[in-house]
Amino acid sequence: MAAWLVLLTIGIPWLGGLCVWWLGDQRAGLQHRVASAFAVLGAGVSLGLLRFTSPDVILRIPLGSAFGDFTFVADGLGVYLAIIATVVGGLAVIFSNDYMQGENQLGRYYALTLLFIGAMAGLVLSDSLLLTFLFWEITAFCSYALISFHNDDPKAVAGGIKALIITQIGGIGLLFGAIISYVYLGNYQIHLFLQGVDALPPVVLAWAAFGFLIAAAAKSAQVPFHTWLPDAMEAPTPISALIHAATMVNAGVYLLARFFPAFEAVPGWRLAVMLVGLVSALLAAVMAIFAGDLKRVLAYSTISQLGYMVYALGTGAVFASQFHLLSHSLFKALLFLCAGAVIHAVGTRDMFEMGALRKQMPFVYAVFVIGALALAGLPLSNGFFSKELILEYGLAHGPFWAYAGMLAGVGITGLYSLRMLWLVFYAPAHSAKQVHDAPAAMRLSLSLLALGTLTTWLLLGPFSAVLAESLPYHALHAESTLAGLGQVLSAWPTWLALAVVLVGMATWFLRDRLAGLAEPLQSVLAFIQDGFGFEWVNRQGVRLTNGVASGLQATQTGLLGWNVAYIVGGLILLLSLILWGS
Repeated sequence: MAAWLVLLTIGIPWLGGLCVWWLGDQRAGLQHRVASAFAVLGAGVSLGLLRFTSPDVILRIPLGSAFGDFTFVADGLGVYLAIIATVVGGLAVIFSNDYMQGENQLGRYYALTLLFIGAMAGLVLSDSLLLTFLFWEITAFCSYALISFHNDDPKAVAGGIKALIITQIGGIGLLFGAIISYVYLGNYQIHLFLQGVDALPPVVLAWAAFGFLIAAAAKSAQVPFHTWLPDAMEAPTPISALIHAATMVNAGVYLLARFFPAFEAVPGWRLAVMLVGLVSALLAAVMAIFAGDLKRVLAYSTISQLGYMVYALGTGAVFASQFHLLSHSLFKALLFLCAGAVIHAVGTRDMFEMGALRKQMPFVYAVFVIGALALAGLPLSNGFFSKELILEYGLAHGPFWAYAGMLAGVGITGLYSLRMLWLVFYAPAHSAKQVHDAPAAMRLSLSLLALGTLTTWLLLGPFSAVLAESLPYHALHAESTLAGLGQVLSAWPTWLALAVVLVGMATWFLRDRLAGLAEPLQSVLAFIQDGFGFEWVNRQGVRLTNGVASGLQATQTGLLGWNVAYIVGGLILLLSLILWGS
């Protein structure tokens, strides 16, 4: 039964994508309904996997000695992330029923979205590194194609190409790990890699560990690869909520968590992971303060929150990292979809052209406040509990200077969260235009995400238990919800963090008095908005790749026979190398 549920979790969205594509764009209403039906059905099937969580391989597809077996597991880590992909994906598709009204090429939009949902579920449920790599590349392709969905917009096309090139660095790192696994262990199985990691020479293991860190940083938009995510905001907003906040960008964090037992003893690896997370969290939070585009603020916020998860893994807090991943997926999808509702009504992404929307959009305002509370880490929200678990574990098991840096990030997060809320809903109106509140399909998605943001902290105990039972190599311990919440509420660092958040929020109200202190920052504003200089580095990488690609155009003769010959020849060479190595 579990094997069928895995296949259906991946296959139902893919089948839905084919159906929507086949329907044709002349029947837009039917496309909306069919896409929603398949997305919701896939989410329901994925929830059924909760009954079958296990560390064992539940599906094996033999493909011979060269490619090994394509295997799937339904452990807690994979199942919860598959549920996030399908449930948030389903809500994004439902939201699109209103958001994408009147758009052309709906078949392409829904087909790519459903293809992505199935591939993301396959990525986290796979136990084969080679199969994980294939799903990893499918998600990258879907991300690129959906960022560039409005392909008559040069900014959208440039953002898609940039995202594809930079995230491919992650693909190279993952493929490198798969090759190492095959060469030294004779297979691609992840559980056998974790079990037999002692068979790898220390130098090789170190190369794999840091290669995976580079892969994770590129995929999860961490320093120095973080500048692709703000440009990815040219995608339709439901895609920003699904791919660039709740799912694909989590793949890098997932990769580090999955292989943590193998790499934790590699000298310098955990410190490097911690530094990547700390620097990403701080730099992105500062960039969010100065951004005027609502979606870019949320993009910077995503980079920063992913930094918390990466920092947590560097300290060894695997559970806290994944619990915050769950919380963040919900509240950030909520904030992005709220932003989509606002943009849909107002017609601009510039926060300085909004203002006073709380009276015209009371529903969106209410759920946006819930998302902002979670982002800032205030009580009653899931973000409060999961972020506190990270900070308290970091204080106890990591260096104090790193904890102090993350605590500063908490204050900055409170500042930009309130700034965003104020500019959109409280500032004086900049237009006399009458706007509408969210329509029915949008309200349904936003309501369910808001409910999840307010309640999923209750999953602390069950989530802890299923990870402890199904991840034998991670040495995790189950903890009840009450015990975990009591630990958070009774610890003095919790109240310190809350005080820092309030100080950050108070800074916004005192902005006029503190204007003099901010003046020195104006001289480096362009540097901050340029990603602290990393935008130039990433831009050079994109230019180099485009230049090489242009040079290789000479090999494209336009003659089908020669092109097929090149492909077959390359495939034969690759297979020969693999078979020779085996």
